[in-house]
Amino acid sequence: MKKQALVIVLDGVGAGYAPDAEKFGDFDKPNTLLNVWNTSGPIVAPLLEGIGLFASAGVESKPGLEGFAVRFGRLQEFSQGKDSVTGHWEMMGVRTSVAFPTYPNGFPADLVAEFEERIGRKVIGNKAGSGTAILNELGPEHQATGSPILYTSADSVFQIACHEEHVPIDELYRMCEIARELCDAPNNVQRVIARPFLGTPGNYTRTERRKDYPLSPDQNLADEIGDVYGIGVVPELFGHRGFRNVKRTQNNAEHAVTLQKALQSDAKFIFANFEDFDMLYGHRNDPNGFARCLEAFEPVLKECLDWLNEDRLVIITADHGNDPTSKSTDHSREFIPYCEVTQGDGVTKLEDRLGFWNIGQRVADWLGLEYKV
Repeated sequence: MKKQALVIVLDGVGAGYAPDAEKFGDFDKPNTLLNVWNTSGPIVAPLLEGIGLFASAGVESKPGLEGFAVRFGRLQEFSQGKDSVTGHWEMMGVRTSVAFPTYPNGFPADLVAEFEERIGRKVIGNKAGSGTAILNELGPEHQATGSPILYTSADSVFQIACHEEHVPIDELYRMCEIARELCDAPNNVQRVIARPFLGTPGNYTRTERRKDYPLSPDQNLADEIGDVYGIGVVPELFGHRGFRNVKRTQNNAEHAVTLQKALQSDAKFIFANFEDFDMLYGHRNDPNGFARCLEAFEPVLKECLDWLNEDRLVIITADHGNDPTSKSTDHSREFIPYCEVTQGDGVTKLEDRLGFWNIGQRVADWLGLEYKV
């Protein structure tokens, strides 16, 4: 059989504050896994415990699974960011040495004016804020005027929110494509995001037709492999370069169904992102929901372990932190857990290592590629 590798990113599941966390505004020493465990635990997830996920963050637990060789530890991010794009890019070997710009006071007037001219509509908002708060504040005006809601966050994102019954989804995507053109150099906004929603004032909900438009990364391991089975947001983060044409899934339940298909495929590399931890619980400061979401991941992990044989590798990791016990609702600059499982026996605790690219290098080596990540 040919070699296969699976990497699953548990979005936002950080493993302890990084040495440079304060540089990124994280002064309260975030540790997503440890703080969720202490606030809402103990978390009943014996397989996650067995692969060393909790132990990587300093939780007193017992790594080890009968019939499997487990290696676990933590990786420190080199790239200048604490978001999904820089995290996933670095895994594939793209180092981001200069931080992407953020816009805490809104986007420049000339950029907004050109965007409005190109889309033929005036925007409302143009400020930083939580997505749910922005909808509650500006949703009624948007419904009355049809003006897109433009907002940002602590990340380098140009987000456009529109009610699907007032602005067709294809029109929202068209506006985002225009924004992507305008947000390239010299603006260099890392990601444009379509944020469709439905509902009535006081009861708005985002729909699951979000779409991401990031900057294009440099050549990386995904390009080298050229036939990656991406799940969730992952293909979008790489501009779909190197990825199979797979239907976009929007939540953990949908990702799990697609992962079942991927595990039955002949793909050399499966690269998945499960974002509910971050999207539904980290950003909403809900440690109880975060803990239950980890428990709900157990059946998915069991399928991955059942898939393993002597030619297959499983890595469970994260892309950044999002500590739901902190005052902030933003991502946190943290180490990420690195949990590697193969057939065999024994448990190895690894020392902290610099570079998420260690993940990509392990995948490349496993697949027998002569590629330096």
